[in-house]
Amino acid sequence: MPLLKSWVASANSANHPFPLNNLPYGVFSTGEDEPRCGVAIGDMILDMAAAEAEGLIALTDYPLFDVPYWNDLMEEGPAVWAALRERLTALLAKGSKEQEAVEPLLVPIAESTLHMPLVVSEYTDFYAGRQHAQNMGAILRGSPDLPANWLHIPIGYNGRASSVVVSGTPIHRPNGQTKAPDAEMPSFGPSKRLDIELEMGAVVGTGSEFGQPITVDEADAMIFGYVLLNDWSARDIQGWEYQPLGPFQGKAFGTSISPWIVTAAALEPFRAPTPPREKELLPYLKGSKDGLYDIELEVLMQPEGADRASVIARTNYSRMYYSAAEQLCHHAIGGCAMNAGDLLGSGTISGPERSEFGSLMELSWAGREPFTLETGETRGFIEDGDTLTLRGNARGDGYTIGFGDCLGQILPAKAWG
Repeated sequence: MPLLKSWVASANSANHPFPLNNLPYGVFSTGEDEPRCGVAIGDMILDMAAAEAEGLIALTDYPLFDVPYWNDLMEEGPAVWAALRERLTALLAKGSKEQEAVEPLLVPIAESTLHMPLVVSEYTDFYAGRQHAQNMGAILRGSPDLPANWLHIPIGYNGRASSVVVSGTPIHRPNGQTKAPDAEMPSFGPSKRLDIELEMGAVVGTGSEFGQPITVDEADAMIFGYVLLNDWSARDIQGWEYQPLGPFQGKAFGTSISPWIVTAAALEPFRAPTPPREKELLPYLKGSKDGLYDIELEVLMQPEGADRASVIARTNYSRMYYSAAEQLCHHAIGGCAMNAGDLLGSGTISGPERSEFGSLMELSWAGREPFTLETGETRGFIEDGDTLTLRGNARGDGYTIGFGDCLGQILPAKAWG
């Protein structure tokens, strides 16, 4: 599919992240106004609450957009999602007869504050990148061998929805228990091995019933869209607490997402196959569609006071082993009810080369091999004041589908007691 031309001139650049082909969904405010739903088009945001009030968008006989989240639309289901996308395209396309009515409802992104685009019902994080799993095995256990179940099921754990925040929200270094290998007792204090995880987040749009399994194809249709996701990780806290049950406080202090939900419909031209299976998956985990997407990803790090950020990793979402639809299917297969607004983290996305590793734990090999930034500074893990940024883009025929930056600055740990 080539670039769709819009009467919003800034949307027609081949490298702009928000062309008419994209139309991502966010929540914004200006001045003293209350946050409300908006759609990005070029350098502008279409005020959805205003468009609905003016009668330009009428999908239901009750309002959907004068709220600070997109969950109400999610619950309407795929037919309404498709109708909205069709209507937005008609309103914003070059030659639209309704340009004069729509133009006053556009607000510059540069003059807006972006907020969480959804109410996160529940959050689940997966461990579904093979290269990352092998790297972590080599670092922590001295062997890249995968756990016995890894090639058969998407491994995951339930996280904290309350800790999911929008890009730009500062993250305080967490306090917690750690234990040095040669210490008799654990100690308490700020994490010294603070890390990121480069992930994609799938937003569940329609739920499933308690007790009712779903297929991979049904799961695929339930996914509303995707965000960039940084699952901040305190490796030293995690290392002491996770055996035998898994991540807890080392993961619970913060998860950042990008401010725009890029719809599954916008990403449809970029579907990519999952990799060949070393072990054949059980029948319930097999779907009829390619489940991954060709999305270029990069991680940038900028120390406080530095004049520029350094790209420290580049990879692609298609490096994953399990798709979001496979993860969602497995999540519900035992009868777990899924809800509109559930967020599924893909797991860390890493490729085979060191330049593609999606965490500092891998990039510095647990701090044993620090890397050098363009500013000349070295890092093993994150220091206070550092800003980490995730970026993602899918490249089409003369256009780019972008997510907006997912960034966070690390602040010092808060005093306790």
